[in-house]
Amino acid sequence: MVLMRQIFVLISMLVCTNAYSDSGKVTGGVPYDVPSWFTDSFLDVAEDAQDALNENKTVLLYFHLDGCPYCDAMLTQNFKGGENLAFIKKHFSVIAVNIKGSREITMSESESMTEQELSEKLAVKYTPTIVFLGEDGKQAFRTNGYRNELAFRHVLEYVASKSYKRTTLSNYVEAQQNADQSYTFIDHPNLQVVDDFQAIDRPVALLFEDKDCTACKDFHQNLINRVDVKAELDKYLFVRLDAYSDQKIIDFNGKATSPRQMVKDFDLNYRPGILLFDQGEHIAKIDGKLYSFHFNTVLKYASEKHYQQYQSFSGYLRARQAQLLEQGIDISIVD
Repeated sequence: MVLMRQIFVLISMLVCTNAYSDSGKVTGGVPYDVPSWFTDSFLDVAEDAQDALNENKTVLLYFHLDGCPYCDAMLTQNFKGGENLAFIKKHFSVIAVNIKGSREITMSESESMTEQELSEKLAVKYTPTIVFLGEDGKQAFRTNGYRNELAFRHVLEYVASKSYKRTTLSNYVEAQQNADQSYTFIDHPNLQVVDDFQAIDRPVALLFEDKDCTACKDFHQNLINRVDVKAELDKYLFVRLDAYSDQKIIDFNGKATSPRQMVKDFDLNYRPGILLFDQGEHIAKIDGKLYSFHFNTVLKYASEKHYQQYQSFSGYLRARQAQLLEQGIDISIVD
């Protein structure tokens, strides 16, 4: 059985300049600096966690990569300015971790490792990944990928209130009852209504949205209405589910479930989130914002069965990038 794979932006393969060909080029990488106010006390996370606890704060590990445009956007909008900055400084002790970095990090009296080794230990495969540590110094909650300011504020308040100890992020956000921020589902020509998936053997893309989604409008207007993205979605049975719904549906194994339960089972904490299946097998999860190149590539990975040849999406991504560049095709990672 092929292991379930979480998919997002493996930016390390894409922020470099013309790495494979003299013809095609990769564009969109962004140089940036982490804020000077971030905690950097000899990178002793155990000590920082205790100091944060004494100040009634939570340690926030910001995993990033040089040149990552998503990292730059998150930093600019939340950690260098914006409405979340004061809240972050009040409730969190922030430590930047470069997923390719060589700085030594002390996790406990008996455990130290490089930034890259810590990233590998925590299975950080895309950037930015944000890991919040609990009182015990271990991961309590995490987000994978870019969040806009309002969506990230939900995360920050969820963690600061320790709500992760008693409920899911989805249920927490739903309970806030932000009527003035309500999102109305947008139609799309590819979307179909299905409540029984057990006899479907073609590729399936399950789109999860809800009334509190802060990124769904942008998703519809600037991504899935693109001609190239529509062409990839045509290969799928494309179904939207309300992440807050308890309506009964039958999954690929004939088991009764609901959209709300699937969100919990697959730990899907971003909207719009997508689960990709092929012949009833879960292939990939899109749990953060993607631009068109990455989005189309992960769609191809499942629908064209590249997962049978490449055990991980990163392997397929490298191969596809190399192929396009050798053909003289430029790749924009922010288009």
